[in-house]
Amino acid sequence: MKKFFVLTTLWALGLGAMQWSTPALGADIKIGYVDIQKAIQSTTEGKAAKTKLEGEFQKRKKDLESVEKDLKQMQDDFEKKKDVLSEQVKQEKAIAFQTEMAKYREKMAKSQMEIQSQERELTAPIVEKIQKAIGEIANKGEYTVILEKSEQSVLWAKKEIDLTDQVIKSVEGMKKSDDKR
Repeated sequence: MKKFFVLTTLWALGLGAMQWSTPALGADIKIGYVDIQKAIQSTTEGKAAKTKLEGEFQKRKKDLESVEKDLKQMQDDFEKKKDVLSEQVKQEKAIAFQTEMAKYREKMAKSQMEIQSQERELTAPIVEKIQKAIGEIANKGEYTVILEKSEQSVLWAKKEIDLTDQVIKSVEGMKKSDDKR
């Protein structure tokens, strides 16, 4: 939906400029784009957030792998002994395995949600600074539109209108001025 809205807006702006050429639209349409993900990952704060998230991810991955190993052992033990077990014991072991598997899946889902939440929490201040930098660059450069580059939105654009590096510099400058305070 967002992609459709952006494309429709751009089409309308372009059509308006070509057909009516009003002073507000005129021939001075200036478009740029920013790769937000690259900007986040290239800033000092973004790199620190990535390192922290990777550490947390590895810790959780190790914990989940331990549970996986236990489940695998539980299943192997059952397979080895199933021929000598009574039907009732087989059912009890199967139920116990299913219960443990459900706990594992729940733990995995919870872990993924917590990592995503932590990622949003760590990147929100960075995104805020990026948005501020984009606003400043847009006003200084008198841009009509600045788009977010992603696989779904900007399919192709000239490298000259890529403002990502300018945004990164601006955000890093904000960090230095924050550090001086």
